Amino acid sequence: MDRSTQIKAMASEVRMQVLRLLAEPKEHFGHQWSADAVEFGVCMTMIAAELGVAQPTASRHLDILKQAGFITVRKHQKWSYCKRDDEVIINYLDWLQNELSLQRKI
Repeated sequence: MDRSTQIKAMASEVRMQVLRLLAEPKEHFGHQWSADAVEFGVCMTMIAAELGVAQPTASRHLDILKQAGFITVRKHQKWSYCKRDDEVIINYLDWLQNELSLQRKI
């Protein structure tokens, strides 16, 4: 995994907000009718609306999160759905903690 891409992904408050929203899809996107938000993911259009940004802006942020491995994107008909990959996020946080540890030898 490219750690510099992951660091870049985490360096944006908008992308952090996306990850927080996707952590609880039922709470934030329970009104999504096209697919189950928990099982299938959340439509990119709904994420853009929740963020209050234009679709192209949201798509760019989501693409960076996808490149970092923090979300997966799945297409269904004409829509794309995003889902957090908690395993990758936990792996990143473990790596970061290890990198910043006082115990780590320089």
